[in-house]
Amino acid sequence: MKSAGLSLAESPAYRVREVDGQDEEVADTLADLHRLTFFNGACLPDFDRGQWWLTCHEARPVAFAGLLPSTHACNAGYICRVGVLKKHRGRRLQLRLMRAMEARARHNGWNCVVSDTTDNPASANNFILAGYRLYLPLTPWAYSNTLYWRKIIA
Repeated sequence: MKSAGLSLAESPAYRVREVDGQDEEVADTLADLHRLTFFNGACLPDFDRGQWWLTCHEARPVAFAGLLPSTHACNAGYICRVGVLKKHRGRRLQLRLMRAMEARARHNGWNCVVSDTTDNPASANNFILAGYRLYLPLTPWAYSNTLYWRKIIA
């Protein structure tokens, strides 16, 4: 009897890589993924700022993420976006992207990573799985129902 889950040999291969958001073709790909994952729920970020990652499956981009220097927390990175195409959700891609951003934040010399979620239980659960904890910033920067996340990485 075959199990309901995929075996390692059957699971699709995903490749996470840091990309140059200033490259026009890369920025177009990031913008396309942003539109397909956030629809009109968030404004298009400036891909010229910060560091960006793409996750590809069979050479096709299926997820992206961005990390900026935080303007709300001292010596911290801010996860400004993580988007995964619906067909590829449930494969821990957000967690893999978060790990890549944490590694970059350490490399940048930051001692923590912060982010926020609003009305997104799946993303909030991924933050918990990745070791982030809820916190209340001195000056909240989003909506009244936003959850703020922080992970100490130093």
